[in-house]
Amino acid sequence: MGKFWTFVTQVHSVSGPVVTLLYPLYASVVAIESTEKLDDEQWLAYWIIYSFLTLMEMVLQPALEWLPIWYDVKLMFVAWLVLPQFKGAAFLYERYVREQIRKYRGVRDQPHHTSPTVNKGKHKFMDIITPKKGEHEAY
Repeated sequence: MGKFWTFVTQVHSVSGPVVTLLYPLYASVVAIESTEKLDDEQWLAYWIIYSFLTLMEMVLQPALEWLPIWYDVKLMFVAWLVLPQFKGAAFLYERYVREQIRKYRGVRDQPHHTSPTVNKGKHKFMDIITPKKGEHEAY
């Protein structure tokens, strides 16, 4: 029984990096090399959501240490994001992230009817992170 439990523990500790990093890395490279746009969107959405999850995990680390099942829950959530049967990353991006981006981008693109100091910081930040026409080319 001891050897079996050691094997299960080793598989469990290796599965995290494989599911969260190695397979998405491989799939992202394959998506970049393909001519389809749909797989590019899936993997870009995955990296956006995974980055957000990692940032939130770093901020909430003291609280998450008290949840013994956090690693398992995170692993199942990331598997849902990654697996092509579910395409969870594309679903979350379409359902929630895109809506927020359109909301903030729409505010920025509309003429302002309030004083120029209102939301100045938000618009300045969006101007910095949003590429202008002609600036978004990779080469």
